[in-house]
Amino acid sequence: MATRKQFDDYMMPVYNPANFIPSKAKGSIVWDDKKKKYIDFASGIAVTSLGHCYPPLVKVLNEQSKKIWHLSNAMTNAPALDLAKKLCKLTFAEKVFFANSGAEAMEAAVKTARKYANTHYGKHKNEIVAFADAFHGRTMMTIALNGSERMTAGFGPMPSGIKHHPYNEIKGLEKVITKKTAAVVLELVQGEAGIIKAKKNFLAKVKKLCKEKNVLIILDEVQSGVGRTGTLFAYEQFNIKPDIVTTAKGLGNGFPIGAILTKDHIAESMQVGAHGTTFGGNPLACSVALEVINSMSKKTVLKNVLRKEKLFIKKLKEINKNLDCFERINTAGLWIGCKLKITETINLDTVLQQCYKNGLMVLKANNNTIRIAPSLIIEDKLIKDGLNIMEKSIAQLQRPRV
Repeated sequence: MATRKQFDDYMMPVYNPANFIPSKAKGSIVWDDKKKKYIDFASGIAVTSLGHCYPPLVKVLNEQSKKIWHLSNAMTNAPALDLAKKLCKLTFAEKVFFANSGAEAMEAAVKTARKYANTHYGKHKNEIVAFADAFHGRTMMTIALNGSERMTAGFGPMPSGIKHHPYNEIKGLEKVITKKTAAVVLELVQGEAGIIKAKKNFLAKVKKLCKEKNVLIILDEVQSGVGRTGTLFAYEQFNIKPDIVTTAKGLGNGFPIGAILTKDHIAESMQVGAHGTTFGGNPLACSVALEVINSMSKKTVLKNVLRKEKLFIKKLKEINKNLDCFERINTAGLWIGCKLKITETINLDTVLQQCYKNGLMVLKANNNTIRIAPSLIIEDKLIKDGLNIMEKSIAQLQRPRV
């Protein structure tokens, strides 16, 4: 039987996993190797949006596994073509590039934007503007975009040509978005910062400057995409037309896949050989992702995301009224941040550990926020049961120790 000690013995120490080891899961329930049950409010960091072992996904994966597992990109395959067509049909996009993860999608997006700018305006137009408290991945380029010393310390020198500006801050924006800017990289909802939405006047200013300076807008929807906020992609709610969108996480419901979506006139700058990937467009991943998109694009599913969001908000407000434990509650569909009131006994680690002890899986955001990102089709009863466990866990921590 696998143990936590094996992790310490054989795995690089870049994670600090929970002491229990999950061994089985179905829907929004996870069992560990001792058969203890947990309600899953984490979904693999906003990934298993249709829950664990979703039967239609199991079916298509099994079917595809008996056909073709892998091909190089020296040739194409039907699942990749069908998925690309579906994504273009449902979004602003006219062209798609498949990668393996959100970070790789971001790398492809930045390369595409710089290549487009270089082709149309010259080598001087190469700067990328990103925003404070963002999270775009863990590669060298994406930690440079994140801009946080917590992410970059010890890994320098960072890729050059990147400027940062405070999120939702209009003042001084015209000084960073200039004629040298190739693209602005933006999250419409900052997940790692605690589910912070972009403000209307901020987005309006970004759009205006990008139009004036011929700057592409790259929207990072790695977490916010594929139904998480109640529309297939969050940009549908924010009155903004992207040039490039990145997506991953929920796209494969746990099967690794990422993608960038863009327009014809941008894509044509990327000639044969300009970019590539070994596993991007994998037939297994694309067959699963197509079924995910078919399920998530249904209006009934998306409407239910918003209805379930209201269930969470109502109960979380009740918890806060009873325990006075949150400074604020932010939501964007089934993507929720509860900023804790830190005390001697209550912080992110103690709350997470107590939730685990009581049978609930939740996430962290920032250094003070409980992040909730459950399956988008989680049952109402499990929402209520899970929040009852959260309330119980916080209440236990509030009690003075004897």
